[in-house]
Amino acid sequence: MQVSRIRALRGPNMWSRHTAIEAVVLCEPAERAMSGLPGFEARLRALFPAIGPLQPSNSQQTPLSLAHVLEQAALALQAQAGCPVTYSHTQVTAEAGTYQVVVEYSEEDVGRMAFERASELVNAALSGGSFDADAVIAQLRETDEDIRLGPSTGSIVDAAVKRGIPFRRLTQGSLVQLGWGVKQRRIWAAEVDATSAVSESIAQDKDLCKRLLESAGVPVPTGRPVDSVDDAWAAALEIGLPVVVKPQDGNQGKGVTVNVATREHMAVAYKSADEIGQVMVEKFLPGSDYRLLVVGDKLVAAARRDPPNVIGDGQQTVRQLVAKVNEDPRRGDGHATSLTKIRLDDIAIARLALQDLTPDSVPEKGRRVILRNNANLSTGGTATDVTDDVHPEVAARAIAAAQIVGLHVCGVDVVAESVLRPLEEQSGGIVEVNAAPGLRMHLSPSYGKGRNVGEAIIASLFGTGHKAEDGRIPVVAVTGTNGKTTTSRLIAHMFATLGLRVGMTNTDGVYVDGRQTDSGDCSGPKSARNVLMHPDVEAAVFETARGGILREGLGFDRCQVAVVTNLGEGDHLGMNFLNTVEELALVKRVIVQNVAANGYAVLNAADPVVANMAAVCPGQVIFFASDRHHPLMATHRAQGKRCVYVDGDHLVAAQGAWRESIPLRDIPFTRAGSIPFQVENAMAAVAAAWGVGLDWDTIKRGLASFNSDSDNVPGRFNVMDYRGATVIADYGHNGDAMRALVAAVQAMPAHKRSVVISGAGDRRDEDIRVQTQILGDAFDEAILFQDACQRGREDGEVLALLREGLQNAARTKHIEEIRGEFVAIDRALERLQPGDLCLVLVDQVEEALAHLARRIQEA
Repeated sequence: MQVSRIRALRGPNMWSRHTAIEAVVLCEPAERAMSGLPGFEARLRALFPAIGPLQPSNSQQTPLSLAHVLEQAALALQAQAGCPVTYSHTQVTAEAGTYQVVVEYSEEDVGRMAFERASELVNAALSGGSFDADAVIAQLRETDEDIRLGPSTGSIVDAAVKRGIPFRRLTQGSLVQLGWGVKQRRIWAAEVDATSAVSESIAQDKDLCKRLLESAGVPVPTGRPVDSVDDAWAAALEIGLPVVVKPQDGNQGKGVTVNVATREHMAVAYKSADEIGQVMVEKFLPGSDYRLLVVGDKLVAAARRDPPNVIGDGQQTVRQLVAKVNEDPRRGDGHATSLTKIRLDDIAIARLALQDLTPDSVPEKGRRVILRNNANLSTGGTATDVTDDVHPEVAARAIAAAQIVGLHVCGVDVVAESVLRPLEEQSGGIVEVNAAPGLRMHLSPSYGKGRNVGEAIIASLFGTGHKAEDGRIPVVAVTGTNGKTTTSRLIAHMFATLGLRVGMTNTDGVYVDGRQTDSGDCSGPKSARNVLMHPDVEAAVFETARGGILREGLGFDRCQVAVVTNLGEGDHLGMNFLNTVEELALVKRVIVQNVAANGYAVLNAADPVVANMAAVCPGQVIFFASDRHHPLMATHRAQGKRCVYVDGDHLVAAQGAWRESIPLRDIPFTRAGSIPFQVENAMAAVAAAWGVGLDWDTIKRGLASFNSDSDNVPGRFNVMDYRGATVIADYGHNGDAMRALVAAVQAMPAHKRSVVISGAGDRRDEDIRVQTQILGDAFDEAILFQDACQRGREDGEVLALLREGLQNAARTKHIEEIRGEFVAIDRALERLQPGDLCLVLVDQVEEALAHLARRIQEA
């Protein structure tokens, strides 16, 4: 068994909506059925008993191969490690012994690791080797805990997902984007983007924060910063013992020691705080430690925090009791679990000494032994929910504290005998205000009711009720064999006509509000994600190519409108196990499968493979076709559904008895309807604009102001004049494009017709030949050129295939072969006379158009 390629599908893909690892696996003949491997399954189960039942995921008639075993092992390893994964699939390809194995992941690094370890497991079972399943699962679990979102960030993201708000993790840490474009918000753990750095700095400076709160009448303990142990002890005596010693800039209870009453304890406490930063001493307030969570102008949760402690049984030492408590599966080393393990460090030992104990003492039965006085969960404490007990006056003081500092999500630490009475009545006070507070004590308290605080934070960011937002901007995805770029540009132009700032990706680059931000083929998911991350974008249009979907999936979770222009005879066939148009459709239809429930798929009714995609659309369908009498169009319209078609010299949008008619003469790039493929592109774009909700005045203005020149749509039927001859530059590069171009140029008068063409070396031989077979019946002269990149072909091989396509040409009599695109263009221009027409099928679009522009200017 050999794994030849592994990909991470980071968005919806041709297999499922799940993120997944996809691998190409080659099995030897004996490995294609378990019956050819006696004893293999027994050895496999001995190594990994939890693998579960082995059966093909696609069909019971398919023999169970090692590829199927690899699939199920990779899924089972993740499941055993606690990852929420359920989907896997193995596809038998047309190539003997070759399989595509797909396994869902929740974290990419974990998914990749699980796949590698599953491969090691299968090889060990084959060879009779060893495999430590427990160690592998522990490694996967540890990796998952290290890289997955922590409980605070995770709760906010989960709440966003429930609201239908898209999210993207921007770092390996806790920085997350919620929503797209201008509607995006960002969080960093439980801190939101609206909170200023000034407010965060105030919260971190405990002394400054306390002075601000005191000036506003919020009760706080007295105290001051200190710079030595002696100064700290002097401050403690000034304030009155006992005191609290803590870093002036700290969090998570690090370096905090409470109830310090002796010089010796002060020395230990000062050292602990000094390791974090500037030290301060303040009055110890008697009572319990409470954390109040304020979001916006509301108190949304409250918990009483109790310090880490153990209960003596008269038999075990403190050390043994701590170890026993730490066996609780809820306790972990970091923040991924609901509780943290108790540490027996210097602070704990000093606290034991105050109780006349050491780690090796055996406390009597029932005695409560405190290991720390501060009650942070991060130091081993526990939390009890008291949200419903908080007195309105206490809540008001907490909200005031958050607003004085300027924190939108704020953890307010209160020390008081109880939260049932106002703080002023019981000498209680607010001891700290925290930015980015930990949420796990509220999400899953040790005791009491958990509170969905993530939902409260999302509500503060995106509103509730009739003001609720989902953080989405209009997204239109466009795919097909031909016409994708022109259609994408026209839709984006219509959005811009409305005054929106549009983000667009296509095979020419990335554009934001008309400015090109990236160049090259940008029709993949990475470019789409970059546009959705841009804070200025109000609407997005994505040309969505086959390659990007295969390589990584979609760059978005769903779209408002999906457009499939056509498939025809297909393109890029024979690559990536896609050998037929029907197989290619499985990739192209991914955008249709991921239309929003209230969205539309715009489908070419005249292309049966495209029309069949309607069955997988979660939303509604708008069909388009030039022939309004096409049976599918007639049926669709009779059902009261949307259609776009041509009626005489008008483009018509219709739904039931309602019609909107646009004269083709008002759509310049169709040349009054004389270029059939441009009319199809116009219909697709109009249907998309209709589906996304643009008004008809905007649609008409957009159509009237869109031109297919080299500035607006480079390389897409750009018509130029050269010394009285017509020159057309186009990027067509498959049989369907050639037929469409021939139909277009035949409607244009010309004395002599010539064509300049090359071929992409990564296409099948028949795909290269068919282009010149079609052109040979329509052009008098053909200049064949070899482009700069032969894409794996031998020198002259593409030219030979192009010439073969012209062997039986009905019209082409003059043929030349030239090395170099620009030389070929110059040769074609030399031969032009006034009234002639030359179609230049450009390869290097920008460079070739610039070369043509120079020649025209010189002429």
